[in-house]
Amino acid sequence: MQRARTGAVWLAALLAAGLLIPGALAQAIPMPRPAPKVRDNPPAATPNTARPAGPQVTGTTRPPDPIIPDRRRNVPASIFQTFTPEQKAAAGRVSAYLSSLQTLSGNFVQVGPDGSRTTGQFYIQKPGKVRFEYDPPSPIAMISDGSSLAVRDTKLATQDIYPLSQTPLRYLLSDRIDLMKDTNVVSVTMDDLYISVTIEEKQALVGTSRLMLMLGVKDGQLKQWTVTDPQGYDTTVAIYNLNTTAKPDPGLFKIDFTHYPTSSNN
Repeated sequence: MQRARTGAVWLAALLAAGLLIPGALAQAIPMPRPAPKVRDNPPAATPNTARPAGPQVTGTTRPPDPIIPDRRRNVPASIFQTFTPEQKAAAGRVSAYLSSLQTLSGNFVQVGPDGSRTTGQFYIQKPGKVRFEYDPPSPIAMISDGSSLAVRDTKLATQDIYPLSQTPLRYLLSDRIDLMKDTNVVSVTMDDLYISVTIEEKQALVGTSRLMLMLGVKDGQLKQWTVTDPQGYDTTVAIYNLNTTAKPDPGLFKIDFTHYPTSSNN
């Protein structure tokens, strides 16, 4: 139980404070366990063969096996990074997809830095609104109202608030985005299954953080993302049962300050 909770809390910490100053996290959020050893042969990707459950649901309808990136990929990017026309076109396809989304909901499977797995549901309403709910026994929920992001612990009845503008989530929640113009893209790779775009951010007081987005080549839909914190720890989130037409309840994105006070009020 503690293992699952640690993984869930660490994802919340990465997403909510991955670009914030270390030490700004509340004491309720533990530090990660040591990252697992690098595998010599990372698991190979396999295409999704499951059929959609209905006309509004896309992608696999069963939990996917997240693809864990090789940690050795995180080498310093050249300041003179250049991209081929094919890479620019691939990044443009990812930008167009992200810009086309207005709502998105579904399920997720998360793999934390220690290899632990947790699951849950998520809801997105652009611009800026998102909710991640972890399945029991995790007590964690994460809510953004468009300007602030709250990491809530239902067991402790507390929450910590972060500016949405300082989290990696803003790239997924922007109304429109051109990755090549609006972000620092350091890598674009393509194979028969996936297009992968890696965004890097450097902050003097924090260090370097990265966000890798992976889209399916065949359906052009978001499959997973990986957040790398300044210490080099990865958290990967794979999504499925995607619905782009259902409009989430607006109440899902309200931050409750009555029942869940911020840690500064405790």
